[in-house]
Amino acid sequence: MAGAMQISLEEIISMLLQRVELLSANDENNKTKQNIIFRVLYKKGFITDDDIKESVREEYKMLKSLGAIQEEPAEEMYETITDNILQWIKGDIEGIKQAVADYEKKMQQYAKEEAAKKPKIEVAGANVLNQLDAAASKKGKLII
Repeated sequence: MAGAMQISLEEIISMLLQRVELLSANDENNKTKQNIIFRVLYKKGFITDDDIKESVREEYKMLKSLGAIQEEPAEEMYETITDNILQWIKGDIEGIKQAVADYEKKMQQYAKEEAAKKPKIEVAGANVLNQLDAAASKKGKLII
């Protein structure tokens, strides 16, 4: 009868991280291949802008029917999704750069808005607390 094999938590985490890295690299490889194939099909005329738009609509209808999403996106969202896909297929580098810049600006604005909503806690210095204690001792105890 073989003895139980022991493996440390560190070894398990290391194996899992290696697996995640492998899956991530494989995913990027598949995306690259898919982009190349779609570009060829688009250039040959097998895929049109309207085909992409209709396929995006079909995808979201199917997701809704399966219960994966509650409602289909608004028309504006369909346009945005279609435009993003077409930018990659067409290799529109300037359009992609602009989309990334716009996204970054939106995220920075969102972060500023969220930061403004959070209450701020300010800590008084020791000299201010001593002044408050001195003022409070004349009128009563200061509760902090």
